Parts: sequence; structure tokens; C-alpha cells
Amino acid sequence: MTASDLLHARRVAPSILSADFARLGAQVQTVMEAGARVIHVDVMDGHFVPPITIGPLVVSALADQVHDAGGMLDVHLMIERPERHVAEFARAGADLITVHAEATPHLHYALQAVKQAGCAAGAAINPGTPVEALADVGELLDLALCMSVNPGWGGQPFIGSSLAKLARLRELLPADVAIEVDGGVDATTAGPCAEQGARLLVAGSAIFGAADPAAAYAQIATAAGAA
Repeated sequence: MTASDLLHARRVAPSILSADFARLGAQVQTVMEAGARVIHVDVMDGHFVPPITIGPLVVSALADQVHDAGGMLDVHLMIERPERHVAEFARAGADLITVHAEATPHLHYALQAVKQAGCAAGAAINPGTPVEALADVGELLDLALCMSVNPGWGGQPFIGSSLAKLARLRELLPADVAIEVDGGVDATTAGPCAEQGARLLVAGSAIFGAADPAAAYAQIATAAGAA
């Protein structure tokens, strides 16, 4: 399936931020066998958010495994001036690259760079950023990501006001732009997020922090009414 196909169905996207990196390939295989087709990769630089996580090498290491299974790599750049790194992540195998509206003074240019690199383009907004920040780039977007926690750390509780924000994003943007939600998504919050327009639901600790990640994935997907 293409990235476009996967973005036009409701899906749960396991975030490898919460995976056991000593067994990363095996953990990705587990959730893909359970039905996952979108693997979310959180890239953090220690500047835009305090932690430092992973880079293109990990994307490259997973690309063949994910693509051979009919999946896509959803790369979420929580880094300053993301436009400087788009081409490298595209070469590593990213299918969708999401940049933060708050991380660059040139959001339109950054999204153009993603498109020119051959990837689907996403823009993310933090909890304190109004949805109107994306109003003037809607024509460049394949996806809009609503952060439902403050970015940087897994395992945070879902911010309840994010539900209304999801609904406002859905009203603001063209119908073909997928809405993604990231942060505090579990079997309890997934359904309400889907009801407010989220088509892609990122879940990290709720899946990889569970004793049985495959069962946790299935439970969240069922709650969201996801494919």
C-alpha cells in the first residue's frame, strides 16, 4: 500500500519511542503481524525538545522491514530547523515527514522541501499552538498532527482539550488532509479522538509498555474503529 492509501483509512500508529531498542526489529515485527501498517518514528534533537532520540540510521534500519510488509514510516521531526534534515530522512526511507510549525520560521518552505524529497508532508502543532497556525499551508499538507501532550516524553496523560482542537483542525483543513493525534492515546482515549476526526492515532507506551504489545495494539485499534 502507498502512503496515500494508508493515510485515507483510520489507523493506529505504534511509536517506537517506547519500544525496547535492544529488540527493535522484533518489536516492530510483532505489531505489524498484529495489523499495524504505520510505524511512527519520533526524532528529537535536544534543542526543540530536551531529549535526544534517534536519527536517519534507525529509519534506514527499519525501512526494508516495514516496506516489505506493506507499511510506511511516519517520521515525526521534533527538531529545530527541520528543513535542513528532510532530504536525509527521505533518503533513509521515510514515507511521511512531519515538521513542527513552532520549529521553523519557514513552515511553507519546509513542507515544500518534504514534497520535493518525494515524501508525504505533515505539520504538527503543540498543545499551546492554535490550529490557525496551519491555515495558510493547507494546500501543502497530507497530514496535520495535533499533539495531545507536550512533545518530548512518552507516557504523559492525554490533554482533554485536545479533543476540541482535533475537531477544529478537521473543520479548518481540506477533507483530504489526514488528522493525526499523538500523546496519551490508549484504549480509553482512542475512540473519542477518532470521533473528533483523528484518522491516524499514535500510541507508544500504551502498546510497547504493555506485557503483550500485539494485544494492546488490537485493543486500541478496536476502540478507534481502525483498520
